[in-house]
Amino acid sequence: MMISLTVLRLRYSSITSWCKVLTRNISAMDYHSFNSKRFRLIAGSDEACSQSNGVAYYMHRDQRVQDNWAFIYSQDLALKHNLPLYVLAGLNVKHPDSPEATRRAIDFTLGGLQEVANECSQLGIEFHFLQDHHVPMHSRILKFMQETSIKCIVADFSPLHPHRNQIKELGDRIDKESCLFQIDAHNIVPAWEASNKDEPRAMEMRQKIMPRFNEFFTEFPVIKSHPIKALNASPIINWDQIRSSVSVDESVPSCEWAQPGSRYGLQRLQKFVAEGLKMYNEKRNIPTVDAISNLSPWFHSGHVSAQRAVIAVKKYEELYPKSVFKFVDEAVVWSEMSDNYCLHNKNYDNLNGAPKWAIDSLNQHRGDKREYLYSREQFEKAQTHDDLWNAAQIQLNLEGKMHGFMRMYWAKKILEWSSSPDEAIAIALYLNDHYSLDGADSNGFAGVMWAIAGVHDPPKWGERPVYGRIRYMSYKGCKGKFDIFEYIKKYKSEGAPSKAQGGLHNYYPKSQPQGRKQGPGRVQGSWGGVNSNKNQ
Repeated sequence: MMISLTVLRLRYSSITSWCKVLTRNISAMDYHSFNSKRFRLIAGSDEACSQSNGVAYYMHRDQRVQDNWAFIYSQDLALKHNLPLYVLAGLNVKHPDSPEATRRAIDFTLGGLQEVANECSQLGIEFHFLQDHHVPMHSRILKFMQETSIKCIVADFSPLHPHRNQIKELGDRIDKESCLFQIDAHNIVPAWEASNKDEPRAMEMRQKIMPRFNEFFTEFPVIKSHPIKALNASPIINWDQIRSSVSVDESVPSCEWAQPGSRYGLQRLQKFVAEGLKMYNEKRNIPTVDAISNLSPWFHSGHVSAQRAVIAVKKYEELYPKSVFKFVDEAVVWSEMSDNYCLHNKNYDNLNGAPKWAIDSLNQHRGDKREYLYSREQFEKAQTHDDLWNAAQIQLNLEGKMHGFMRMYWAKKILEWSSSPDEAIAIALYLNDHYSLDGADSNGFAGVMWAIAGVHDPPKWGERPVYGRIRYMSYKGCKGKFDIFEYIKKYKSEGAPSKAQGGLHNYYPKSQPQGRKQGPGRVQGSWGGVNSNKNQ
């Protein structure tokens, strides 16, 4: 039974109210279901909970209270043993060691955590921000356990090396009388249940995920007021002091359009369902049309659950069947395939993580002449000869996000204009992680590796200079797909020629290219049309 668009446009006073509205009339779902396959015991024994002074949930990737399987499991565990419940969080990155340590990303994360802390306070759950940024997170948690005699820790899941390393260290160092659980609260089908190997393409991943979709696609129990009073009250948190104490790149400011926290993220979801979903199938790859959800910043930081978004979207299956199918395919199959890739491929951030056919092909073309070569700084400042590429980089710099179609073109041109595929991967990942609100994410790693190194793509593309057999995208192809000049006008670099001048490709004489010219061979030519839709 569908909710009307009028209802979806209402503004709700609390996140819990919004969740209750979405759960109404979903009789097909088991509201109280918690599938035990969502969690795994990393270290110790679950018997340790009976000897603990509480249950502590280490919140890393899924920074929200409601719609959070890790939080739900933590509260159930605490209630089962009549224990108080704590939430632990902290920052793990600093500038210049981590590209994502920017004012933009850190303020977004802290804004979400501040909302979590406030909601925990209303529910009688103590939120502890473990602030010593110079100490590894596992050491901060171990110190907390020692000071509070809490022996039961629950952690959420990320397939990326930094978090996995911290969880491993924590599991190796806790004593035998303690226990560490992990819950995949990010994926609908838990990553360790979906597949035990790196799936090569979406077709194979779809065959693994979708038969088990209904097994895990259940409604969320609501986190309720916790009845057992905590013994260890959280110190008063000075959020302004935390913001000022973290070492970040201040030259990358926060974005006004994307406010942190579940409340704003759920409002964005409401807007998409009400306005964008109906045209998502047909127009999602047109950068000048607002047909996409723009939810990736909130998905990345865990402020909104992808499962909640799918629940909301699937209510319109009868009205917009193609759009709903495609959204679910992107939000479930492609996104969870990114986690699968990073979980099972230790080289997810370098060329060795590519399929063999792609490595061989790119290596065969290492010596090809590049007409244009740019440094990372030139890319970063949008100083290429290509006005469309520059516009995409300017959008990323200003808004912390780039339209998905443009991201594909953007990354492929970095391959074309870099000295090697290895350098191209490094530059693309740096720019994405440094400027994007959804940077340092499995989707970002898989997306860059798809565009540059053929990950999750079949080896069916024709051979061409520099790219080898990697799928190609061209300026001309983009020009035939949408009004590139409308996009360029919105994100125009200084001195960029107008539509009347034909854009930079026609404006600059071939004998005076921008950047470092190398050899007579032309890379950007007409060896065939662009096929940029990831439909395999």
